Amino acid sequence: MRTSREAWLAIARCVAAAAALSACGGGGGGGGSTDGAAEGGDGANAADAAPGFDPLDGAGEVELVAEDFLFTEGPAWRSDDGVLLFSDIDGNCIHRLSPPDAIDVFRPDSGRSNGLAFDDDGLLLAAEHGTRRVSRTLAGGTVETVVDRFEGMLLNSPNDIAVRADGTIYFTDPPYGIDPDDQVLDFNGLFRIDPDGALTAEWRGALDSRPNGVALSPDQRTLYLADTTAGLTAFAVEPDGSLSGERPFVPSVPNADGLAVDTGGNLYVTAADGVRVYAPDGALWGTLAVPRQPANAAFGDADARTLYITARQGLYRSRLAHPGIQ
Repeated sequence: MRTSREAWLAIARCVAAAAALSACGGGGGGGGSTDGAAEGGDGANAADAAPGFDPLDGAGEVELVAEDFLFTEGPAWRSDDGVLLFSDIDGNCIHRLSPPDAIDVFRPDSGRSNGLAFDDDGLLLAAEHGTRRVSRTLAGGTVETVVDRFEGMLLNSPNDIAVRADGTIYFTDPPYGIDPDDQVLDFNGLFRIDPDGALTAEWRGALDSRPNGVALSPDQRTLYLADTTAGLTAFAVEPDGSLSGERPFVPSVPNADGLAVDTGGNLYVTAADGVRVYAPDGALWGTLAVPRQPANAAFGDADARTLYITARQGLYRSRLAHPGIQ
């Protein structure tokens, strides 16, 4: 996994350099998308405001892969064996998709896992609502706790995870998975776990905040945070992994949830009206319409050009012209 991330970082730098030289705008949205004239970071249409490629140009239709789950979340592509793992929160299970459509159980009794990611050793990390922890599944199937407390107090209910190339783990911690009376922390947070295991609260939101999706830019110098009650916030990632320079990225997104990023730095945001796609400057390219309200998304397949979307009882996908970060 470390080699894969480093390769994608190199690709991302090349794409960014090419975009800076050409400064060419994209065309219209592709199949299954709506026009990008809606509000962006500054109300602009990304086709007019942002350099680089239009990520929705040539997008395929959003198609159903499988359904009859209870609440799908947390898609994560594992390159080593070419499978997609995803959570069924209320089904208390992590499923495995072997494309195109073979699905089996990867881990039963998942602790009502939500977001999934892979550490720098390629081991599965899970944000677990039910156990209020971030876990790691070892090669033999043993599940261990990475963290479940902050300063001696139980976490709320970890929600989503992003991993930096050096092994630094970021995760969000809203109270979605617990009763209000069970919350011990006096904030809803965004946390950082250093490679040595040290835990830091990088952002402390008010009790009515709902930190949700989290993702890193292709060069890993920017971290994006979705707050379901508000919109998107961006932070600068310092060399040691700490965050600084908090700034609004897109102030208002309806039901902002899980995030994905492509090699051009475009941000894919699951929202109430579909998967919104924002340029690196916050302008809106457009929206991929999804039959059910989406909760999360991730790039998959060998060429990283398939966007997998978890949406309530279903798992969907759309083929895109440009690759994403896996």
